[in-house]
Amino acid sequence: MREVFGSETGHTSTRTTGRVEVVGRVSGRRSWSDEEKLEILAEAFRPGVRVRDVLERRDLSSGLVYTWRKQAQLGKLGGIAPALPTFTEVRVAEVAAPALPPATPTPGLIRIELPGGVRVSVDGSVDAGALARVLAVLR
Repeated sequence: MREVFGSETGHTSTRTTGRVEVVGRVSGRRSWSDEEKLEILAEAFRPGVRVRDVLERRDLSSGLVYTWRKQAQLGKLGGIAPALPTFTEVRVAEVAAPALPPATPTPGLIRIELPGGVRVSVDGSVDAGALARVLAVLR
């Protein structure tokens, strides 16, 4: 318990009785080098690592780390080039629709061919409500 005496006179003194006060954070700003920031970012965003665990271990705020990450993405941290989009060539190939197997009767099998060439095959145990929803979407 902390007691404050003399506050009405503008002069204060404190006396602690029965407890110890522990200050977990020291107020004030800390200056981080670009190398330290990059090291912390690499640690925090490594696959399988929880950012929150790194923040707690290093006693950092999440806002600070995400600000550093944005700076790194924009190329504002030393030695890092801004992330540029990359492009990959894509080729579209014609694929022949698979032919239906010869009509061999299969007990309980239902084949539905919709306009536009869409084919749906279900067996007798299909849920009627689910099938109705699928067909409504495909129409």
